[in-house]
Amino acid sequence: MIRPIPGNKRKGCIILCLLAAFVFSSCDNDGISGQKEAAGESASSVENDNDIIVAVEAETEIAEEADTDAETAYDIETVEEKADSAAETADNTEMAKEKEDTVADAADDVEMTEEKEETVEDTVAETPENIETVEDKEDTADETADNTEMAKEKEDTVADAADETETAEEDKAEEKAPAEGEAEETPEQFAEGFTKSKITDDIKKRITGLSYAADCTVPYEDLRYLRVMYVNFGGSKVSGEIICNKVIADDLLQIFKGLYDEGYQIDKIRLIDEYGADDDLSCADDNTSCFCFRKVYGSKNLSKHALGMAVDINPFYNPYVTYPNGNIRISPPGSEPYADRNADFPHKIDKNDLAYKLFTAHGFKWGGDWNSLKDYQHFQKG
Repeated sequence: MIRPIPGNKRKGCIILCLLAAFVFSSCDNDGISGQKEAAGESASSVENDNDIIVAVEAETEIAEEADTDAETAYDIETVEEKADSAAETADNTEMAKEKEDTVADAADDVEMTEEKEETVEDTVAETPENIETVEDKEDTADETADNTEMAKEKEDTVADAADETETAEEDKAEEKAPAEGEAEETPEQFAEGFTKSKITDDIKKRITGLSYAADCTVPYEDLRYLRVMYVNFGGSKVSGEIICNKVIADDLLQIFKGLYDEGYQIDKIRLIDEYGADDDLSCADDNTSCFCFRKVYGSKNLSKHALGMAVDINPFYNPYVTYPNGNIRISPPGSEPYADRNADFPHKIDKNDLAYKLFTAHGFKWGGDWNSLKDYQHFQKG
């Protein structure tokens, strides 16, 4: 950096330069004549010189002020440089401090690493025991889980049993509590397709005034409505209806179940009410039936059918043969060929027939064994 010239030296230089200029100008005026003219003008020149000196002093003062400003600027610049240097020093100090902190942290890390290594060594030494402990805990956890699952299963079983008990109780309650106007809502099932129930209002509507005649002396409560399965003449499995006395209801369920299981063929099993409670029409259609409140043909006595204690099986092929006034009568009309029991034909009931065997095994009597008449279709009890 170029330093400025000090003010006092600069002032002297300026005065010397002015004096030299003055001498040079005085000598330049044609020799001596010029000097005389200069002497005559000396007073004016002196006056002008004073002005010049004053101007020089003023310029000098300005120069000194400029020097002062320059020195001040230089000092300011110097101060700024020192400030920058101090800032750099502070930064260096801070960086040094950070390095010291880093070194300290590194030392701590080393110490922690050593502690971790010691911990690892201790852990490795204890690992077999810890593994065994963990395995023991896992076994215990497994046993606990198994026990918990077993307990849950037991709870579920108890809950299911409770639900089943509740459901069973509800079912029983429903069975014991018939719907309004009905004697029994749910039929009692003997086997699939084989049920027994009391006479409901719907059944009463179907039979009242027909098989259950106006003068019927048998209470509805003594009768039962049965559903049974049978194999018809076409080989189809069909559901049939029977109304009988409650005394023989279970017998009939077992007998018809036995016939069905063996494929024994029955033409039809319908309520006689579908024929207007007309026994001749029902028999002519080869319909198997039981209850119908009526008297024995040609008699004042009630038939076993009137009590619901007799069943006619395939009546067209097993006719009713009587001898009123010594004359043979075969019923139903058209079944005369089947009155000859020596003839061989299908659906004939004799002592080798399955129906005969099953009915008689349950204590029923067969009308084909009677002497005064023959009712080959008829099985009765009581």
